[in-house]
Amino acid sequence: MSGEEIPVRPLGRQDIHKLETALLVATLLRPDVIAKVRESRERITWIDSLAVAAAALAREKAGMSIVRIAEELGRTEATIRKHLKGETEAGKLVLETYERLKKEGFKIEIPEVGVRMEEITRVRREREELEAKVRKLEEEIRKVKEEHAKKINELKQSLEKALNRLKETVKLFEEAISLI
Repeated sequence: MSGEEIPVRPLGRQDIHKLETALLVATLLRPDVIAKVRESRERITWIDSLAVAAAALAREKAGMSIVRIAEELGRTEATIRKHLKGETEAGKLVLETYERLKKEGFKIEIPEVGVRMEEITRVRREREELEAKVRKLEEEIRKVKEEHAKKINELKQSLEKALNRLKETVKLFEEAISLI
């Protein structure tokens, strides 16, 4: 969909995949479909049905039989027939999309994506900058901890020496008192 030609009648696997992808993406980007998917509690089921309908239609346009399509997609022949006849909501939507794309050409415009991609890029850049700042602060904290650990250790040793001297002094006083 990035400027590639999307075949209306696919000739091989690559063409089938292109048509299938174009149908799925174009159907999913329809405002009515976006609203239905948002409202649905079973979003995954909805999207799966659209994907199966798009895959079935692309394969049918390539001339595959319903039996073969059903085998490839792991669905029953009845399900495939319903999608292809537009008897399911997903099948109906994909068929509408196919007809619209056939008339208008297979151009899929995603106007908001450019803005969103810029926003995503900006947020990623900000995240990377923040992560760099966090790493720098973590390094500074580590250095401060090491420094303080050294000072605390030195203070501890000084206190132990002072305590030992005090104990010696007390012992000398006790000896002196006992002599009196």
